[in-house]
Amino acid sequence: MNDDRRGASREKRVALVLGSGGARGYAHIGVIEELERRGYQVVAVSGCSMGALVGGVYAAGQLEAYRDWVCRLDYFDVLRLVDITWSPMGAMKASKVMAKLESLVGDTRIEDLAIPVTTVATDLTRQREVWFQSGPLLEAIRASIAVPGVITPVHRGDQVLVDGGLLNPLPIMPTLAARADLVLAVNVTAHSPRPVTLEELLPPEAAREEREREAARDASSGVDFAGWVEGVRSAAGRWIDGLGGRETEEAAGDAESDRRRQWGRLDTVLASFDITQAALAKYKVAGHPPDVLIEVPKTVCGAYEFHRAEALITLGRQLAVEALDRFEGRHQPGWGSRAIVVEPEAPEA
Repeated sequence: MNDDRRGASREKRVALVLGSGGARGYAHIGVIEELERRGYQVVAVSGCSMGALVGGVYAAGQLEAYRDWVCRLDYFDVLRLVDITWSPMGAMKASKVMAKLESLVGDTRIEDLAIPVTTVATDLTRQREVWFQSGPLLEAIRASIAVPGVITPVHRGDQVLVDGGLLNPLPIMPTLAARADLVLAVNVTAHSPRPVTLEELLPPEAAREEREREAARDASSGVDFAGWVEGVRSAAGRWIDGLGGRETEEAAGDAESDRRRQWGRLDTVLASFDITQAALAKYKVAGHPPDVLIEVPKTVCGAYEFHRAEALITLGRQLAVEALDRFEGRHQPGWGSRAIVVEPEAPEA
């Protein structure tokens, strides 16, 4: 990058909006890296779910350490991080992941961060959004990532707090008061004109590396993957039963078929949540159009494919290059599609 390009962006103050979307939220890391590479200054962060996690860790100055950690995790490392629980409030806990986050950010409070941060959760009791702008950062992140029915909620007083994506997967409004030159939002549950794979959007060399990593994962052996899946299926079945029970014909089926149905239902819950978030995000963008909108199609990977961190970070950086080039008046060709990475049109005079 030449000096003129650095000078053109050094004074830009960015309010950053990081949306929910599970593993696809790793793309947020790549976007932040590209902003910093160009000399932009992030002056406010608003995040939901994975966006709250990445944004909070970034504001605490620990994004590089977090990035290094997630990029070292292979498929089975990710599986070992999942805590199975028998609670009807959710199939999984997040204590192992939170323990790692605690080692990074400790007892940091949101009001003490160098960058103002808002994390968004949903209060099931009052059926409304909850904005965390003060208090323990870890509690705010944990509440925001609690996918309903999948990860156990956070109880605070009479509040039952779950994933903010239930009501606001792309929380733009908290950034409107920030003293920023532009608002940049990253939507990682975007609709796309057709199903798009991660490899299609990556630069050719990065796509080749990801295919090689996937092949190596498929060839892995010596890990009790079957036992882990059995535990998740059983847990999923427990909380599904708590939500209303299984149909009679399912109960009559053999054990193996029953386990497959339970696992299918868990996938269905996550996919349904993705679809709902994608629709809600479109309304949020229409109500408060950001200056730059980066959209990651929800089809690039499943919400739980956390073992694909390196490729998703690369994707976020690539999409940020394309979006910021257009914003800065540089229309250089990239690997993505303008139908996927969108910059809102300027209002008519």
